[in-house]
Amino acid sequence: MYVGKTLFTQVMDFLPWKTFHRIVARYGGDYRVRTLTCAEQLRCMAFAQLTYRESLRDIEACLSAQAAKLYHMGFRQPVNRSTLADANESRDWRIYAEFAQRLIVQAKALYAGDALGVELSNTVYALDATTIDLCLSVFPWAHFRSTKAAIRLHTLLDLRGSIPSFIHISDGKLHEVNVLDLLIPEAGAFYVMDRGYTDFDRLYALHQAGAFFVIRAKSNLDARRLYSAPTERDTGVICDQTIALNGFYSGQGYPEHLRRIRFKDETGKRLTFLTNHFRLPALTICALYRQRWQVELFFKWIKQHLRIKCFFGTSENAVKTQIWIAVSVYLLVAIIKKRLHLDASLHTLLQILSVTVFEKITLAQALTPQTLDQEPGISGNQMNLFDS
Repeated sequence: MYVGKTLFTQVMDFLPWKTFHRIVARYGGDYRVRTLTCAEQLRCMAFAQLTYRESLRDIEACLSAQAAKLYHMGFRQPVNRSTLADANESRDWRIYAEFAQRLIVQAKALYAGDALGVELSNTVYALDATTIDLCLSVFPWAHFRSTKAAIRLHTLLDLRGSIPSFIHISDGKLHEVNVLDLLIPEAGAFYVMDRGYTDFDRLYALHQAGAFFVIRAKSNLDARRLYSAPTERDTGVICDQTIALNGFYSGQGYPEHLRRIRFKDETGKRLTFLTNHFRLPALTICALYRQRWQVELFFKWIKQHLRIKCFFGTSENAVKTQIWIAVSVYLLVAIIKKRLHLDASLHTLLQILSVTVFEKITLAQALTPQTLDQEPGISGNQMNLFDS
């Protein structure tokens, strides 16, 4: 029988702790801290994410029930909810944001060779945002509307492996198109966006940086056709055109030519795409935009399976700390899946970990599905009572 580390400790061992301690030292996170260090805070919040805890009292009760195992899980003493609340309020959220960025680098390297669904060697990103509704009286700093508060997660998702490469947390008032100013474009990469990101000045900045974009055009696009390439309409591609913008401000914002593709999907809906890439087949451009749906699935997944809708603190620092640690847990499970060569989905891995974190079995044994040819407890030589 395995009598070594608990599953929670084995999961935490996949984190680059030396890097984390350097980040903590850079921000002075443990300065004059006596009870709950930043490492213990990270472990405690990661435990809450892995086991679907709903409140600070919930976290305290569950950890207290396993007091004999806390030391071997990385806790020097029992965790009090007031101490954890103070840590979430006062520790700089940038510690966990920077640490998540280091995990992003690891995860992207592991998933770089995954299939994209489109025959393309370039890196492909999907950019979108999701809104998390909050109570205005409890979160007055998260301005959204006169009677409503909200925060918005702006995410740049690497479509190979669904790894978030960039996340910006803002209040609900920040329009998604402004996030293009925060991105550092990657030359040769594709950025797939919905029409809410239509801003020709910002799109031209991507073009000048050597990046490519695929964006759905607005219905009121003012442009003139310069050239039409031959298309096969039975594939769904209605037209493949080279265009120039007619508008005064749009023409100044994007003075070069664009490619416009009109496509009719299986339901009969007509979609119009704009791109600055002129060599790929039109169907490939349409397939790239179809892959944008992965970012919507990513938002749905993290809202369902991570604790980012019920917050343990009300301050801006506490909310951002919890979100960044949740992202770190998502990346950690993705890294474990790749390094252990597991076929199970991330949802399945989280479900298994949620009920086995205190067990002392090997991580590979816990996360690998057991296939039994016969029912447990029944010998292969035992006769079946109902044999004819």
